[in-house]
Amino acid sequence: MTQIAQTAEGSPLAGRLTPMLIAAACLLAANGLAMTMIAVRANLEGLPDGMIGLLGSLYYAGLISGVILTPFLIARAGHIRVFAALASVSAIAVLAIAFAPAGWPWMVARFVSGAAFCGTAMVLESWLNSIATNTSRGRILSVYRIVDLGAVMGGQFMLPVLGATGPSILMFLAVLFCFAVVPISLAREGNPPAPPAKIVNPMMLWRVSPVAIVGIFTIGLTNGAFRMVGPIYAESIGLGLETVAAFIAIWVFAGAIFQYPAGWVSDRLDRRLVLIVFTIGAGIACLFIARSSSQAELFLGVFFFGGFALPLYSLSAAHGNDHAKPGQFLDVAAGIMLAFGCGAMIGPFVASLLMGVFGPAAFFVYTATLHLLLVLFVIFRMFSREAVPVSQRRRFVWLLRTSPMINKLAGGEKHDETTEPPK
Repeated sequence: MTQIAQTAEGSPLAGRLTPMLIAAACLLAANGLAMTMIAVRANLEGLPDGMIGLLGSLYYAGLISGVILTPFLIARAGHIRVFAALASVSAIAVLAIAFAPAGWPWMVARFVSGAAFCGTAMVLESWLNSIATNTSRGRILSVYRIVDLGAVMGGQFMLPVLGATGPSILMFLAVLFCFAVVPISLAREGNPPAPPAKIVNPMMLWRVSPVAIVGIFTIGLTNGAFRMVGPIYAESIGLGLETVAAFIAIWVFAGAIFQYPAGWVSDRLDRRLVLIVFTIGAGIACLFIARSSSQAELFLGVFFFGGFALPLYSLSAAHGNDHAKPGQFLDVAAGIMLAFGCGAMIGPFVASLLMGVFGPAAFFVYTATLHLLLVLFVIFRMFSREAVPVSQRRRFVWLLRTSPMINKLAGGEKHDETTEPPK
């Protein structure tokens, strides 16, 4: 190990984490704002609903490619170079929207953005995992989640300040992506060991837990669609940019609040029961939103939708990890991310088509229907397989939908101490 890395290892934990958390805040704020901005901007440009949905679908297609390719890039070039390259690509992809006509060129830009964001997230989370110890892991994960929540929520409110059209917001996003490179480039940390680079077997998760993969896929169809189609829904019922930003921020904030009670209960009961209750809650909230007649009712509905829907990802992942055996956790983590990405790749396009044909309220009828189908599947599986005993379960952890490395950080799995290239 280099002298720089040795010096970094002996420094206080806060000093080692600060550069990465600053970079994470920039990336998460920029990516969260970009997802809302591109939906609103495309709507103002007059793109049809189906094409706006495709913008979201191609972003998640890029995310899937990032999950597969990034470990190979890290093994080849190291964390710092890959992070700098992909953050720069993120800035280029955002700025390209200012020069390219609305339509298919934006599709390419969103695909590239998804792959680049997933790659930068994998680098950061892989790096955090290499720093974490058994005593510091919980604190690191908690701070990282707070950074995520604050950055994504705070970033939304730059939308009404800068506007969704014009070059200002695009330049602001590019500045955030570029600024993320600065603390990483100047950090005293050396490159940690590369994560294992291998072809992911997506069927591993199905063999481990059908409930987990169906749950994660369904959440991709619904929550993934909401991030792209939600702002369009809010605009279509007459909300201004300030209210659209609040609409998304409330959804994110409610999801954070409900994570702890979801985890506390699921660690003590059959997780599938908790999954059923939260899925039913999300479905009811969707129907409430579809029938809402005032802004107060709309915000109340989206609060409970976020509160019940966002913890479903972590609940499904925790259930999958309960059934995983030693040596399967990396495949399960990658399978979770791929299942979510596949669902989120389909969801925005389908939801946008339904909105175009049946009107804005059709989006939440669509999400409520999918939640009902998930409930029926989980009930079926409860009669097919007994619950994992409490003593044999892994602790529930609030997971971010950023990269498979967050599962490793939460699960306490260190990378193999090897930097050999993939075979």
